[in-house]
Amino acid sequence: MPEPTKKEENEVPTPAPPPEEPSKEKEARTTPAKEWSLGESPAGEEQDKQNANSQVSVLFVEKPQGGTVKVGENITFIAKVKAEDLLRKPTVKWFKGKWMDLASKAGKHLQLKETFERQTRMYTFEMQIIKAKENYAGNYRCEVTYKDKFDTCSFDLEVHESTGTTPSIDIRSAFKRREVKQQEEEPEVDVWELLKNANPSEYEKIAFQYGITDLRGMLKRLKRMRRVEKKSAAFAKILDPAYQVDKGGRVRFVVELADPKLEVKWFKNGQEIRPSTKYIFEHKGCQRIMFINNCQMTDDSEYYVTAGDEKCSTELFVREPPIMVTKQLEDTTAYCGERVELECEVSEDDANVKWFKNGEEIIPGPKSRYRIRVEGKKHILVIEGATKADSAEYSAMTTGGQSSCKLSVDLKPLKILTPLTDQTVNLGKEICLKCEISENITGKWTKNGLPVQESDRLKVVHKGRIHKLVIANALTEDEGDYVFAPDAYSVTLPAKVHVIDPPKIILDGLDADNTVTVIAGSKLRLEIPISGEPPPKAIWSRADKAIMEGSGRIRAESYPDSSTLVIDVAERDDSGVYHINLKNEAGEAHASIKIKVVDLPDPPVAPNVTEVGDDWCIMNWEPPAYDGGSPILGYFIERKKKQSSRWMRLNFDLCKETTFEPKKMIEGVAYEVRIFAVNAIGISKPSMPSKPFVPLAVTSPPTLLAVDSVTDTTVTMKWRPPDQIGAAGLDGYVLEYCFEGKPPKIRIPRHLKQTYIRRVGEAVNLVIPFQGKPRPELTWKKDGADIDKNQINIRNSETDTIIFIRKAERSHSGKYDLQVKVEKFTESASIDIQIVDRPGPPQTVKIEDVWGENVALSWTPPKDDGNAAITGYTIQKADKKSMEWFTVIEHYHRTNATITELVIGNEYYFRVFSENMCGLSEDATMTKESAVIAKDGKIYKNPVYEDFDFSEAPMFTQPLVNTYAIAGYNATLNCSVRGNPKPKITWMKNKVAIVDDPRYRMFSNQGVCTLEIRKPSPYDGGTYCCKAVNDLGTVEIECKLEVKVIYQGVNTPGQPVFLEGQQQLLHNKDF
Repeated sequence: MPEPTKKEENEVPTPAPPPEEPSKEKEARTTPAKEWSLGESPAGEEQDKQNANSQVSVLFVEKPQGGTVKVGENITFIAKVKAEDLLRKPTVKWFKGKWMDLASKAGKHLQLKETFERQTRMYTFEMQIIKAKENYAGNYRCEVTYKDKFDTCSFDLEVHESTGTTPSIDIRSAFKRREVKQQEEEPEVDVWELLKNANPSEYEKIAFQYGITDLRGMLKRLKRMRRVEKKSAAFAKILDPAYQVDKGGRVRFVVELADPKLEVKWFKNGQEIRPSTKYIFEHKGCQRIMFINNCQMTDDSEYYVTAGDEKCSTELFVREPPIMVTKQLEDTTAYCGERVELECEVSEDDANVKWFKNGEEIIPGPKSRYRIRVEGKKHILVIEGATKADSAEYSAMTTGGQSSCKLSVDLKPLKILTPLTDQTVNLGKEICLKCEISENITGKWTKNGLPVQESDRLKVVHKGRIHKLVIANALTEDEGDYVFAPDAYSVTLPAKVHVIDPPKIILDGLDADNTVTVIAGSKLRLEIPISGEPPPKAIWSRADKAIMEGSGRIRAESYPDSSTLVIDVAERDDSGVYHINLKNEAGEAHASIKIKVVDLPDPPVAPNVTEVGDDWCIMNWEPPAYDGGSPILGYFIERKKKQSSRWMRLNFDLCKETTFEPKKMIEGVAYEVRIFAVNAIGISKPSMPSKPFVPLAVTSPPTLLAVDSVTDTTVTMKWRPPDQIGAAGLDGYVLEYCFEGKPPKIRIPRHLKQTYIRRVGEAVNLVIPFQGKPRPELTWKKDGADIDKNQINIRNSETDTIIFIRKAERSHSGKYDLQVKVEKFTESASIDIQIVDRPGPPQTVKIEDVWGENVALSWTPPKDDGNAAITGYTIQKADKKSMEWFTVIEHYHRTNATITELVIGNEYYFRVFSENMCGLSEDATMTKESAVIAKDGKIYKNPVYEDFDFSEAPMFTQPLVNTYAIAGYNATLNCSVRGNPKPKITWMKNKVAIVDDPRYRMFSNQGVCTLEIRKPSPYDGGTYCCKAVNDLGTVEIECKLEVKVIYQGVNTPGQPVFLEGQQQLLHNKDF
């Protein structure tokens, strides 16, 4: 068999086959079966072992081979798998013994490596053992899996301490040993018998006590041997079910043949054993004996012997020597918070040592303060941050003894590194009381002797040796004496907190300009709310003159939460600016208040009468010099006859103007008028009367005008006097004359006397009547030029003229002049026609400024106004994300605007439409850049919603129930659990967690937890526990499982019952 590759420091020697001795091989083949020789095994043995291990391989191209290594050296085992027929990488596992998966043991002394060569399409898997130790010796196994294909290979590793060669043994002395009385190599305590008679729940304890490292493999092999052997024709006495030997000891296997001529062969793990210094064979009558010298962990395996076509098997268990405590634990004293290390030494490296506290086993974990550190033979128990609760008796237990010590943890002398300090804090600010002590311990805070309760505003912080009391938004009730008392110490740290508040003047009840209006003659009591801690002192002043508190007409009054200015009888001279000043130890505050005393207005001056009629007149006047401090709302007018003293009001609704037209007066009678001014306070005194005036009427026209006589050069006219002459009398007549004939006259319709407006595309049809005899001549011109009759149709008749445009265009706009001529008389008229259309968009739109939730825009009017005045603008906004436009302002007349109430955090574009009498422009002008409403200007506080707390500690909703199972048939245990966060499920048997055990399958679906036990045996009976753990707690539930075994129709729980003549063997469970 070729040697496995050994990896030394920076050197990888190539494997070389050992030398073969043909003479010995020939001698081995020709020597009879009774004449076994001692010494090294012949080369044929190596070939047979290789053939035994080289069965038809499904996946392996090269299998790992057994090897030998010295203590402290490296060795590498190599397995190769061809990837030509594989779609993905196969799964490879390395085992020691039967079930110990080495993937979890990779680290300082074991490394697993895998590579892939693309050219040869070959997977190479390596297992390297670094600095080998004696306990690394044993049987190893390599398994490869790909889909439904499976391949496995086992190999042995031997670890030697010395580098010397194996001494030669005299074959004659070896035969002499047969004459010596055979002594049993069994230990004083037979672990086999202990396990056979013990309760399955005590297997782990027995394995730890007697140094059984592969308990699962041992029980697995014992179970295979427990089957009932048929009566053998070849063997008179078969091998015992199992043998046990200490490491380094010697074991003896004996079988007795029914026929001594039968050839006997011994096998280990399927490989034939050849005589050597380690394996010695003896023939003694019908007995066939095999001795195994210097038993190592690699010898722990299955052995069988064949005689003819029959064979019998046994198991050899090699037990390691007990681990002894070579250095005892020492009593230790420590202070709270310190790191404590309890150290002991044992006789072997990396030995299994259990630690106990007051008799209870210490199980370290990620959340535990206990850690166990192993440094070769040293085993150290580390306690982080020791407390008084850690004072106890600690012990370390090995398979060969134990050691105990006492740990005493006391408090350290406490030192105050940073004491609390008195604080003076403004109202609404944060209060932070901070102290530092020499130890990392907890403590309690009190205020005025009462415990401090944490809240959303008050937080207690403990970080290491620093303790803080933080109060957000200080209130006046937070003022007091605070004390911090460390736990377990009689020391206290006091501090005083004084809360102050700068003075504030609250003017919310006043106008925007802080103006107070009072009617003259009334009493003013102006109460201004104030705040501050301690209460501030208020001082009122006017024109740098202080207003004192007392009993004067103008005085100040002070109260704890307000200050009052009192004016008993307000006068016009009391108007002005008053100042209020507040002061306390936290600061000062100042405010100005304008007091306005209003009164009745002064009377207006005497009115003037500028024009008179028959029963009316027109009068005007000037406003009063003093309006009483309030705007003039209007006027009342009164009149009276000059000789009378009774005034009569002419209007009952206020006259807003300073002119008025009295009516219904008597012609020829002298009158006087006067004025009253009115403001919000009342009516003023009357003005002085106007100068007397007399209404006079205009005469009516003369009547019965007729021609009396006519000469060549004269005409005599007659008429009668007017019917109404009036009180002013008749002064004379005025005569006028004209030539004979009917001059032309144009009668422009009323709707054409102003600009005639039509939209583009509409029809224009205007009819203008006229008079004149004889038939007049008509001439039309547009803007001083002749009209193009191809575009505008003109139709004339004797009484009217028509201008018709079928489809108006903007070029038809202008001034149209009509001239009507009769002989030498001429009449002219003009018509303005305006053809309008929609305007164009504004030329440019700019974002002038962005602040808070507001954006300032400006734009320039459009170049094309559509031949009509721009009546307004329409402004729209759009969010950059959606670009959906929404109207913000309509019919806006200016060329700049401020857009408000925009959403913080959004980005906006804006566009503007022009508008005239025809409507909005077809297009709009959009801003080139966007406006970002930043969040810095105003902090938006999202509403706080309390999230529903779905967290829940684990709780079993369906418990485990006691279950009976039949051996050889799968059994399941079911329960249901709920919890949030989802709990982690752990299954345990007899308080031992089930981890990586192929006999068990665990499922968890929608809270239903299932443990499936494959083909259970009586050993699988016991107490099973399901443990659920999350951040909020831990819960466990247990049940008992009893496995019944049926033999020959007999149903018995627990141990199976065999028929007479059969052995009772212990059933075992796979680990």
